[in-house]
Amino acid sequence: MTRFAAILLLLTLPASAAEPLAAAGPPAARFPKPDRPVAEIVAPQWAHEGQRDRADEVGQVARLMRIAPGKTVADIGAGSGYYVFRLSPRVGPQGRILAQDIMPDYLADLERRVSDAGLANVTVVRGEAHDPRLPPGSVDAAVLVHMYHEIAQPFGLLWNLAAAMRPGGRVGIVDADAIPSRHGTPPKLLRCELAAVGYREVSMTRLKGGVGYLAVFEAPAPDRRPEPEAIRPCRDETTRERR
Repeated sequence: MTRFAAILLLLTLPASAAEPLAAAGPPAARFPKPDRPVAEIVAPQWAHEGQRDRADEVGQVARLMRIAPGKTVADIGAGSGYYVFRLSPRVGPQGRILAQDIMPDYLADLERRVSDAGLANVTVVRGEAHDPRLPPGSVDAAVLVHMYHEIAQPFGLLWNLAAAMRPGGRVGIVDADAIPSRHGTPPKLLRCELAAVGYREVSMTRLKGGVGYLAVFEAPAPDRRPEPEAIRPCRDETTRERR
C-alpha cells in the first residue's frame, strides 16, 4: 500500500474508531518541561455555547484562518465538539474534520454525537498529551481552543503536530490573556513557546465578544524543527509577576 493510500484509508475510517491515525512520534521524555503551571482539564467545553455563538467565535476564527470548503482541519482538544459541529458544514463533503482529544469520556461522547448527527466528514481521533497522532502531511489548519494552558508537554505536541501539517499549514490558538493557573496563556509566553519549536507568527487578533485572542502561526517543515533536546523552555515571567 502506498503512503498516500494509507493516509486516505486512515482519514476515511468511521468516527467510532477513536484510535490514533499515525505512529507515535518521539516520547515526551525527550522534550523539556514548560516553565509554567499546567492548568487542570476541568470540562469538555470552555463556556456556554450560546455566549460563544452570539460572539460568532467560530466564524471569526474560520475567517481569520481562511478555513474554506475542501480543507482538512484538526481540532486539537476537541472536547464536546463545539468547533467540530460548526466547522463540519464549513469545510463541506470534500473537506475533513479530525476531532482529536486525549480524554476517554470526551471521546466516547463525541463519537456518539457525531454518529447521531451523521457527520460523514468527521473522524474522531485519540491522541496523547504530547502527540496528536495525526497522519503526516494531512492537515491544512489546526485549532487549539481554550486548552493550550492545559497541555502538559507543549513542546512535544507542537513538534509532533508540525509533522501533520501540509506545507504552509497554519495553527490557530484561541486562549485568554491570563496566567496558566487561571486558564489562559500570556501572549508573550505563547509566542516564545511556539518560536522555540520553529513556528512563525502570522497574526495575533483580539476576538470580539470577550472570547479571548486568536494567535495564528505557520508550522515549520518537519526538517526545519529543532531536535527535541535542543529546545529551550521559555521563562514564565507573567506568572511570577502576578503572584
